[in-house]
Amino acid sequence: MKLAHSLAGAALALALTTAAGTAVASNAAEVGRSPWGADDQIGRLNMITEQSRAAVLGRLRGGKVYDLATEYFVGMPSWQAAGDPHYQFWMTHTPRGTQVDDPMQVGAAMNAHTSYTGTAFSMYSHTGTHIDALNHFGIGGRIWNGFEADQHLGDRGWNKAGIEKFPPLIARGVLLDIAAAKGVDMLPDQYRITRQDLLAALEKQKTQLQRGDIVLIRTGRMKLFEKADAYIAQPPGLGIDAARYLVEEAGAMVVGADNLSLETFPSEVQGEYVPLHTYLLAQHGVPIIELIALDELSRDRVYEFAFIGGPLKIRGGDAAPLRPVAIPLR
Repeated sequence: MKLAHSLAGAALALALTTAAGTAVASNAAEVGRSPWGADDQIGRLNMITEQSRAAVLGRLRGGKVYDLATEYFVGMPSWQAAGDPHYQFWMTHTPRGTQVDDPMQVGAAMNAHTSYTGTAFSMYSHTGTHIDALNHFGIGGRIWNGFEADQHLGDRGWNKAGIEKFPPLIARGVLLDIAAAKGVDMLPDQYRITRQDLLAALEKQKTQLQRGDIVLIRTGRMKLFEKADAYIAQPPGLGIDAARYLVEEAGAMVVGADNLSLETFPSEVQGEYVPLHTYLLAQHGVPIIELIALDELSRDRVYEFAFIGGPLKIRGGDAAPLRPVAIPLR
């Protein structure tokens, strides 16, 4: 298993470095400046207002609530190939161990009566279902709204655009089930979703996008989540033209997917090895959700819902775990 995981990670690393190595660095792209002011740190999340929240919450259908988060477990998919730590979990206290160690100095009788269990875990911030902050990727040392790393990035993270700035996410969510629209359980390896694929899915679902939506793309890749090596290797993902449609024409507030990092590799854009990340985060202030579980929504053909969730408030962080739920709308 470890060897297979290492090979999958090596394949992903090769795809990334191949894309970066063959590209010629481009100086044309620049970070976006916010229409919400010079100190804006949350980008399109400014679209969430009291009125927009009331509008979506007023349409709740009730009934079933869909949990869109993955579980965290040892051996889950991670970015070890890029040098990031994998998910780790260990016991700090167990009922029997507490009786032996007596860490609270309460004595054998009390430890035998009061069974104590405690755990700890550590992981890379982009593990499992999570949302990227706008400081995650930039261009030329700058992030969204022109904040410079030399001025705003210290040893304890960014003092601008950290994930703790994000408000709770309460908005209309829309599922674009690309796999189902194509009549497959899962898109092929390295399949790049096009603008036309999005339009075809919308037509088949009889769904319309609205400005301020949280748009979630289903590739079907979550079927491999329990098999980390298979899930990581050569994932399908969104193409840059499709991303432009969602942002510039449909007015999406957040874009997410059930794959490893929204996009696929190697990059289709010369000079950018993760073009969707720089385009969405740095140029347009659009947060990205990754590794989100969408299969239940697909199974029940729920395409429009209230998306409710929020990231952990990690000061200066570039991402955080997210526990989103979807509640169908009337």
